Amino acid sequence: MSAATARTAPGPARRYPLANWLALRRNPLAFFEGLARAYGDVVRFRLGPVFVHLVNDPELIRSVLVTRADAYHKGRGLERAKRLLGEGLLTSEDAVHLRQRRLMQPAFHRERISGYGDTMVRYAERAAERWRAGETLDVHREMVALTLAIVGKTLFDADVEGEADEIGGALTEAMELFNRLFTVPFGELLEKLPIPATRRFEKARGRLDATIARLIAERRKSPGDRTDLLTLLLLAQDTEGDGGGMTDALLRDEAMTIFLAGHETTANALTWTWHLLSRNADVELRLHEELDRVLGGRLPTISDLPRLRYAEMVLSESMRLYPPAWIVGRRAIVEHDLGGYRIPAGSILLLSQWITHRDARYFPDPLRFDPLRFTPEAQAARPKFAYFPFGGGPRVCIGEGFAWMEGVLLLATIARRWRLSRTENEPTPAAMITLRPKGGLRMRIEPR
Repeated sequence: MSAATARTAPGPARRYPLANWLALRRNPLAFFEGLARAYGDVVRFRLGPVFVHLVNDPELIRSVLVTRADAYHKGRGLERAKRLLGEGLLTSEDAVHLRQRRLMQPAFHRERISGYGDTMVRYAERAAERWRAGETLDVHREMVALTLAIVGKTLFDADVEGEADEIGGALTEAMELFNRLFTVPFGELLEKLPIPATRRFEKARGRLDATIARLIAERRKSPGDRTDLLTLLLLAQDTEGDGGGMTDALLRDEAMTIFLAGHETTANALTWTWHLLSRNADVELRLHEELDRVLGGRLPTISDLPRLRYAEMVLSESMRLYPPAWIVGRRAIVEHDLGGYRIPAGSILLLSQWITHRDARYFPDPLRFDPLRFTPEAQAARPKFAYFPFGGGPRVCIGEGFAWMEGVLLLATIARRWRLSRTENEPTPAAMITLRPKGGLRMRIEPR
């Protein structure tokens, strides 16, 4: 079927200007759940002057991310995210994106990231040693501080542990204000006005920029014999392209993107994992049994990863229920047909991990926490893109291998010593750029 003869996707009738946007702002997760429930796998609705299509079918998601990836650019949200990330790998397009990915890929080869495992475990054990039995901590804040320290050391060979609270606070402020300012209709106008929210966003971004600028300046001054990401970026030459390296502006943008994305998603994944373990004693017990059997009381190493299969499944199931990256946006650059529906050029397509990961067609009893959904047999029995926590296709997250290794090693290191119990009601997911627990997550530390 051609785009000219394809039909228009179903969706809600337009009630009044900005009605959908207001519902989306109130509760984005509930808004998308309602659309999928009412209209199915492809839903067309309007946000201000723009038509949006919510796509929930795994084969159509594969088409958008993989087979027809050349028909799309990044969505409106990530275009706006350039205000924070610049032209980094997450936001750049076409030739710039391809060149930057070529320059950065060697830093994320399996052999190179495996060398980061000892550092990850050492930092996690140091954090665990600071905890005390019976104390109550904001576990999200703890995970942010831990993963910030790890990304600083492994990817930048820098000690940012002492700044973790300040950097984490600036990041939270920037993300909340980004969500408030730049994801609204006419946000381009708001960002130019000297209103308090805009000034606070600029201050938070300036704090993050200062850290990145310091790291780059220190490395230029004293490069030494290092193999971390920042050094590789400084030395990288595009041998398949123009033979040049990165400009200072692109170096800043890539460093900012990796610094922020390299810790935020893992921190969120681990936070939600502790929450889910505290409410599922049978899963927690089985995890502890695996850790005791594989580790025998010692710290984990990367050589243990193949035998920590249940720990990996726990993390996988946590990211199914609470995907750190909860939505992917694309903008159609040509008119085309998708699943029999006409997608006009300029349309926004949204692919939501939150929706697809909780679809009962692929995950029966979807709200139940069951790591056994991720046995090899269970995974083979469902469509590949029923689960896509790191995206897919040519723009799949470059740090996926790093994130899996870090998540399992940190989970194993901490859970071998401590269990975390709930001290509050069910946390509310805050659907911003990533999926965080609103207001953090306070839990009580208890010895195993």
